[in-house]
Amino acid sequence: MPYVSIRVAGKLSRQQKQEICSGVTEVIAKVAAKPKDSILIFLDEVEAENIAKGGELLSERR
Repeated sequence: MPYVSIRVAGKLSRQQKQEICSGVTEVIAKVAAKPKDSILIFLDEVEAENIAKGGELLSERR
């Protein structure tokens, strides 16, 4: 059973989540020849203040 973990900075709308999950499922099913109903996707929305790039918090870069 394939599983995918996706972390994003900030919040996604329900529609964005649906489109991401649908697209990722399609790719994995096609490339890895796995049944769609066996693919699990976990979306983690992380606050920008909990992520840093180049030593600077993303919340400070925006």
